[in-house]
Amino acid sequence: MENKIKLLDKTFRVMIPASEIDKAVERVAEQLNKRYEGHTPVFLGVLSGSFLFLSDLVRKTTFDSQLAFVKISSYEGTESTGNVKQQFGVDFDIEGRDIIIVEDIVETGHSMNYLLDHLRRKNPASISICTLFFKPEKFLYEYKIDYTALSIGNEFIVGYGLDYNQLGRNLKDIYVIDE
Repeated sequence: MENKIKLLDKTFRVMIPASEIDKAVERVAEQLNKRYEGHTPVFLGVLSGSFLFLSDLVRKTTFDSQLAFVKISSYEGTESTGNVKQQFGVDFDIEGRDIIIVEDIVETGHSMNYLLDHLRRKNPASISICTLFFKPEKFLYEYKIDYTALSIGNEFIVGYGLDYNQLGRNLKDIYVIDE
């Protein structure tokens, strides 16, 4: 395992190794298996960051499910702009369906709040939020995060789907800025 990497103008060091991530994903999958046994929910992956988490998570579940994707963004560089943009969304009827939103990271909650408002208008049976990383200190809303793999502080991280200016998503470990 390489301890440090450079992406553009920043150096990063390993914060969470792949083995720890895998254990956290397994824990979440076990919780989902208990909750959704006998149901066929729709996993709604938020692109681009959730793709690795969603892929690993779905393979660890034991119930039938469908997959769909939505692309929303609020980031430029290392900072959230607070302005959420949706580039594409759910293209089929979700009325009466159980929806599991799968996100790479929930920080302020602006993007998730936007997505929840959008999905609720389509009358699903339920909406659960599942995130790989949660930053409770930055979270600004009252809604519940149903499934959290790992809670972290305010660090800027890359790897396992998360990026710095579109680089680093392919890294199997999680890296933090090395200052």
